[in-house]
Amino acid sequence: MERREFLHKGALASLGTLAFSPKSYSKILGANDRVRVACVGFSDRHRASHVPPFKALAKGMNFEMVALSDLWNRRRDEGKAFLEKELGGTIQTYRNNEELYSAKGIDAVFISTADFQHALHTIEAVKAGCDTYTEKPLAETMEDNRAVLKAVKDSNKIVQIGSQRRSGENYWAADEFIKSGKFGDIKMVELMWNVNQPGRWRRPELTSILKESDIDWKRFLMNRPADKFDPRKYLEYRLFWPYSSGIPGQWMSHQIDTVHWFSGLKHPNSVVANGGIYQWNDGRVNADTMTVVFDYGQGSKGFQVQFTSRFSNAAGGTKEIYYSNGGELNLDTNTISPNGGLREREAKAMGLQANLLPTMKIEGAKVATDADTGGDILTFNHVKNWMECVRSRKTPNAPIEAGYQHSIATIMSNAAYRTGQRVTFDEKTQEVMAGDKVFKY
Repeated sequence: MERREFLHKGALASLGTLAFSPKSYSKILGANDRVRVACVGFSDRHRASHVPPFKALAKGMNFEMVALSDLWNRRRDEGKAFLEKELGGTIQTYRNNEELYSAKGIDAVFISTADFQHALHTIEAVKAGCDTYTEKPLAETMEDNRAVLKAVKDSNKIVQIGSQRRSGENYWAADEFIKSGKFGDIKMVELMWNVNQPGRWRRPELTSILKESDIDWKRFLMNRPADKFDPRKYLEYRLFWPYSSGIPGQWMSHQIDTVHWFSGLKHPNSVVANGGIYQWNDGRVNADTMTVVFDYGQGSKGFQVQFTSRFSNAAGGTKEIYYSNGGELNLDTNTISPNGGLREREAKAMGLQANLLPTMKIEGAKVATDADTGGDILTFNHVKNWMECVRSRKTPNAPIEAGYQHSIATIMSNAAYRTGQRVTFDEKTQEVMAGDKVFKY
């Protein structure tokens, strides 16, 4: 309840109001030491979603943005100008993370780079002694996933994964209700994320001007296979495997994370998937339409999860609905209801006892899912929670284990889609298995 009250207070505060006063931190060890923060990858996500809450909270919590690392000279210049205007002070720019960490003087970083780089950049950061706010998906291969989990656990640094639902009041209320036993056992979860946006993940104006001499292409590739320079893979990486899994890593990672959180399970038993490029034949290799079906749990405690997403029609929008024998918990409408539950008459006829759910409202704001989610209260609360934990050294709302677990599910989904096989997870080796083969690329 203490965390719920904290989130509730945050939800009532406006984004322009400081949520913490300097006095509230005066009793915490090291509260007088300024936390120096850097941006690793000046992305649209950082500009729109990280900076607003940081700007509102930085002065009261004694944080300061001091540096920016980006491989593209244009982004470095734009980022410096933007951050200095929004946050004040002087932003030192660096061509890469090696230069950034060699300069010393950085305590924490926001990481919002290409999907496949999140794990690797987090490893670099914690080894350099920095706490991180790391955007999702945490990892796109199990090799990277295992490596980042080990690095973070060995470092004892604060790492918040950018799964902002974990800082949503309604999600905490849902988790408490399910764990109380009042909901009954989860039997089915339906997840949906539909849009109709031709420009989603596209950057045609920028790809037309990006030159290889403007960036460090080899540094961008990191541990991915050698490839020739392609401005689309650099700027529109979400459309191209192995730089991103696309739908699983970008969208499903948010929703499947709540399944793990609410159920207490670490990963699916098995995954099957189907889909393709049915609408936007623009050179992409990642699907614009996908359906993934998961099996979780065992026996009478088992349940199925179905995730669907399409880019060709926005009808249905986003949905997260949990079903038990007594009814449903709907995180689209923020309601709990007896809808579809076992009725008294049918129960008596079978010698059973009905356990219909009450109709009740879940407190909290609806999650933002549009292309520009800057300013949404969940992300505000999530950044605030990270900054607080950097001070207190307490475990953040979305710790490294949450990222490790959602990555298992998204990697399994990607493997099922790309191989056409039923995919499982080997607990002993911590590998995703497509048939009898380890899935890598």
